[in-house]
Amino acid sequence: LAAAGAKVAHVVGDVSKPADVARFVAAAQKLAPLAMAVHNAGSNRWAPFLKVSEEQFESHWREHALGGFHLAQAAIPALLSRGGGTLVFTGASGSLRGKAHFAPFAAAKAALRAMAQSIAREFGPQGIHVGHVVIDGGIEGDRLLTFLPQLKEERGPDGLLNIAAIAEAYWVLHHQHRSAWTHELDLRPWAESF
Repeated sequence: LAAAGAKVAHVVGDVSKPADVARFVAAAQKLAPLAMAVHNAGSNRWAPFLKVSEEQFESHWREHALGGFHLAQAAIPALLSRGGGTLVFTGASGSLRGKAHFAPFAAAKAALRAMAQSIAREFGPQGIHVGHVVIDGGIEGDRLLTFLPQLKEERGPDGLLNIAAIAEAYWVLHHQHRSAWTHELDLRPWAESF
């Protein structure tokens, strides 16, 4: 993005904490009026349902659903002040269907998706393009490959989602004409079953 002339910043923090999210938006506003905000929290932990504690369930909800709520509440006023913009929420296959051993993740991602739909209907007429992107597959990055180093070879060339390709898809959403906004986009590598 920076190579294309965009002003880009990142701030490390916890999306489940409103003060951290306010810092994110303030940092972006220092560069230029906020044009696009992305909720991209994505931790996921496997656990048999009867072994999931309330704390584990709530942790997923805080990161995904509550974190998305905080980002939307902080970003929407900034986007409205400039006459519109883009708000993207990163979902997962769990946004659409729950798999065995992923109940907390699926519940949180489904809540995030429903909230994105509501926000789109409320703020779309005011010029805010709200998108929900279903990331359906493993992402070829340090986090995944540290735990499953063999996965890249098992999936073959382009069998995992490429980080730059994901970013490009988000950028395309941001530049869509208002008459043809995409609300939901599925991104998956060719090797992922669906």
